[in-house]
Amino acid sequence: MIDLGQYGYTGESSVDDMIPGRITELRRDQYIIVTERGEITAVLKGTFYLDSETKEFPCVGDFVLLDYNETGVSRIAKLLPRWSKFSRSSFSGRPAGYVRAVQGQVVATNFDYVFIFSSLNFDFNVNRVMRYLTLAWQSDGQPVVILTKADLVEDFSAQVAEVREIAQDAPIHVISSQTGNGLEELNQYLQPKKTVVLLGMSGVGKSSLLNALMGKKVMKVRDIREADSRGRHTTTHRQLFMLPSGAMVIDTPGMRELGLQSADEGISTAFADVEGLITECRFSNCRHQTEPDCAVLAALDNGSLSREHWERYLIQTKENKLVEEKVSSLKEPGMKRKSANMERSRKKKKRK
Repeated sequence: MIDLGQYGYTGESSVDDMIPGRITELRRDQYIIVTERGEITAVLKGTFYLDSETKEFPCVGDFVLLDYNETGVSRIAKLLPRWSKFSRSSFSGRPAGYVRAVQGQVVATNFDYVFIFSSLNFDFNVNRVMRYLTLAWQSDGQPVVILTKADLVEDFSAQVAEVREIAQDAPIHVISSQTGNGLEELNQYLQPKKTVVLLGMSGVGKSSLLNALMGKKVMKVRDIREADSRGRHTTTHRQLFMLPSGAMVIDTPGMRELGLQSADEGISTAFADVEGLITECRFSNCRHQTEPDCAVLAALDNGSLSREHWERYLIQTKENKLVEEKVSSLKEPGMKRKSANMERSRKKKKRK
């Protein structure tokens, strides 16, 4: 008998003859779910595919209710409420039929901390870290920046300073999974019943850290390319692991594209200093170009606001707005069809 409470579940042991469980792995259309009756394999109940353009599908980390079948295939009947969710836009100019591609991809759910990985070697990119931070703040999880491969760099003070400038109050840790340096500092997050999601590009050391935390090799680790310090995908799917400490870790494949969508709150947190300046402008509709008494232009002139930080803000707000407009334009035809179908159904029932 498994204690589902150790996996963070706080609800009833059964609901309407259904049993609860937490999704630990997803492979194509099959879910691996831990329940009080053990680990089982399940598929989605058919009702999940009705109105699939707007319904959210279960993801690794989710708590669900199951129609349990002891001798056959169990089915996921209901998705329970989430307290956190990391998602990204996957829009890339697809035709209008691909509505779900624009709505975004849910990467992981129900976590407490977001470990944002960036290696300290030649692949270090502070702009990429900034984008992860924006989406992490949007997710309702606590972002923690993990700078890896410290054993490969003699002096990493410049990289740390760059991240500190954009990280607001997010903690920053420098580690080496090979030497073990800095790993003890992570224990404060890896507490029983807490869940951490690992995010970052391929080759930044997510799998190496997971192996170190597990105390055994659970994930393959490949050498990075010397030319650009980038690695190939070693994690091929999302999976939840229970650490010896009682904490849980959701490992994710490396993400080369990280689109923003519905990230207003995340942007406001990530660029609180910029949006604070905007409120000080003389005109509420200030474009921050040539207007008099523009607080943004004044800050750029005196150096209190860096040009790079301002450009990041403009890029992220523009992208977020563009994707939202795309989502609205693609949803509208579907909503009109749905409304028309409901009206036809209403008239048909009235005639009867």
